Amino acid sequence: MLIDAKVQEGFEIARKSRENAHAPYSNFQVGAAVKFKGIDKIYGGCNVENASYGGTVCAERTAIFSGIIENAKQEIEFVVVSVDTNPVTVPCAFCLQVMSEFASEDMPVYLGDLESIKKKVLFKELLPMPFNTLDC
Repeated sequence: MLIDAKVQEGFEIARKSRENAHAPYSNFQVGAAVKFKGIDKIYGGCNVENASYGGTVCAERTAIFSGIIENAKQEIEFVVVSVDTNPVTVPCAFCLQVMSEFASEDMPVYLGDLESIKKKVLFKELLPMPFNTLDC
């Protein structure tokens, strides 16, 4: 798979961010990276679990929130996820719904392990019908 330099940089950030995950309950460490359109910086995130479980935040959301804190609402250009599973895993439905606020249906989501990106999917393939109160 041909990966451009920015996506490769995102993968490296996701993989490195994964090392900071706090996952004492699931032992499932996840790293993510998010690039927003028109912004050069790529934001990393890791999952942070909590004994209350409801207080747990996924890697994808921590990366998105970090970018929004610095830049306000922006459209996401791409997301990269790094895990140590085979096959690689996709973002959970909670994260996909959060992404839907900031992503076009054709936004690429890159899925990787600890070695490289293994798969590219479009956001609409992962969440074809996001909840949107504006359409109700």
